[in-house]
Amino acid sequence: MPILLIRHGETAANVARIMQRPDVPLSARGIRQAAQLAERLLALGFAHVLCSDLVRARMTAAPLAARGYTIEETPLLQERNFGDLRGTPYAELTEDPFAPSFVPPGGESVEVFHARVAQAFALIVERRRALPGALVVVTHGLVCGALVRNHARAAALPEQFANAGITVLDPAPPFEARLVNCTQHLVAELEDAGGGPA
Repeated sequence: MPILLIRHGETAANVARIMQRPDVPLSARGIRQAAQLAERLLALGFAHVLCSDLVRARMTAAPLAARGYTIEETPLLQERNFGDLRGTPYAELTEDPFAPSFVPPGGESVEVFHARVAQAFALIVERRRALPGALVVVTHGLVCGALVRNHARAAALPEQFANAGITVLDPAPPFEARLVNCTQHLVAELEDAGGGPA
């Protein structure tokens, strides 16, 4: 049974292109995405949910909790900490926050972030091995990218992971990605919103 890797639903800061603060909730659209995501996950079947403890991830997992699933939260799955830059619009940034050598004031360097993601992946593998079914992992865009790029194998990676998108990883080495960044379950929602990327 696979590892089902999920990026949280949309937030207002996603749309406004703002470096997100930890307490940013899902937007109304993100809440609808979370509901549609839950329906797809329930149809696929799973045994456990591992989730970032940030609000937007917890809200994405909330429809699964409402169906009776226990949500195990961990700070290891938090988005990269950009420290004092959080809350700043991308257009106002004077340096590239994603540059390999850039260390955001009060935040995580690339090396520290990747070390934490490695710990998160070890936890994911440990949980999955102990389960009788698939493991759902609700996290963030940069974490999804780091998990797949550094710890799994995929033919290609998206420029960015879509809100409420699903990536399916085999449960054992080399953790082959069988599906990457799929948003098929959001098609109706996107049409209702007038189209455009998630």
